[in-house]
Amino acid sequence: MLMLKSNTINNLKNLNKKNVSKNSTINLLQQKRQIGAFIRSVLCMDPPPSPDQPTVENRFHPWDSSPSPDLRMRAATIRAKAKCPVTQKDINFTCPISGIPTHHSKEAWESDKIYHESKKYELLKKVNIYEHDLRSGRPFPEFDFPNSQPLDTMVNFATWDTFLYTRQFYSMDTEFQLAVVTKMLSYPVTIASCLHQYSPYFLQPKGPITLEGLKSLAALRYTLYPNSRVSALKDRPIRIFILNAKAESVLPAHVWKELTYLFPNVSFDIHFVGPECLYDREKKQYVYSDRPIVKRVDDSLAFIHHTEDFHVLHEAKDFFPYDPYLDVFFLFHPRFSAIETSEQWEKTVPALLDSKCGVFVTGYHQEDINRDYQWLQDKYSKEMDVLMNKSTNIFGSTKWELNDLNPQEVFQFNQQIFGIRGKRYHAVHKN
Repeated sequence: MLMLKSNTINNLKNLNKKNVSKNSTINLLQQKRQIGAFIRSVLCMDPPPSPDQPTVENRFHPWDSSPSPDLRMRAATIRAKAKCPVTQKDINFTCPISGIPTHHSKEAWESDKIYHESKKYELLKKVNIYEHDLRSGRPFPEFDFPNSQPLDTMVNFATWDTFLYTRQFYSMDTEFQLAVVTKMLSYPVTIASCLHQYSPYFLQPKGPITLEGLKSLAALRYTLYPNSRVSALKDRPIRIFILNAKAESVLPAHVWKELTYLFPNVSFDIHFVGPECLYDREKKQYVYSDRPIVKRVDDSLAFIHHTEDFHVLHEAKDFFPYDPYLDVFFLFHPRFSAIETSEQWEKTVPALLDSKCGVFVTGYHQEDINRDYQWLQDKYSKEMDVLMNKSTNIFGSTKWELNDLNPQEVFQFNQQIFGIRGKRYHAVHKN
């Protein structure tokens, strides 16, 4: 018994020594971290990178062997449906720089001078790492959006950086964080940047806004800033019509709430119009409804989904009367001239012009916006006024996207913008 007690006491002593030694090691490590943090703060040095922080190295994977099933499926779609830009044959070769299938063979990839001289692979590589970052499972603190804007702080619309800073968003320290946030915020902030009294778009010749554009924006701003106008009367909320809505209609409500923070004391009804504007998450498909579906967020914001085309609702006078002080239209990437959509737009655009309200149009890139603008000029130049000349959208998405049917085409949502309105003829006195 004495021997057992002696062994037990010795074991406890040894264990205590080990614990003391272990605790001393932990305390020493904590002291080292604190000293290191203090030195970095004094020297204004950045903290060490988190293992969750995305980098080009830890986000790059060839799509064919991607850890994400979605991206492996996209690679298979490219191989099945896209054509090699050199041989016009099926795509069977993955670019080793971008990690995305781009050509029929290694020989075709090597001989594609345009691809290599333009360094298209660099943009494709960005597409690759952005998509893998979204699926990485890392924490996304940048999605924690701020609420109402403090009354003593002015929002600066000069750039994405100044906007996010003055709106007190989470600090976007990497291009990855900026990409995922701007893709969502691009829609409401593009709208706000056009309508806001501190808009970054100026009157010609300093900016793209025309004299007619200034008139339309002045009417809308008269309503958007109730404290600045003589009359406090307002018949109804401001209506923002988003035609051919798709991705816009499934954005989380807190993304669209940005409008109410930028225009306090104003209520908005956002009308999503088009056959793909109502998505059923349970059925995982777009659904049709023969009546408007209203989803109220709060007293200042409501979503109304209309699954018919706009010209059908216009002819039925569902939206009458239109009011240039209270109504505005936004068309995100309408692709007026595309073969599959031009017939529908030929019915819709006359209805839009008939409303006499402002219409703002965005495009994926310069070529896309040029096609849409020229299509309108060719068909309706005598019936419309230009409100805003073609311009780079300051609040386009910074995230690069890929057209899976043509992996040579990369784009950013809402990269370009212009504005039009149905021509308003002045009254002429007759003898």
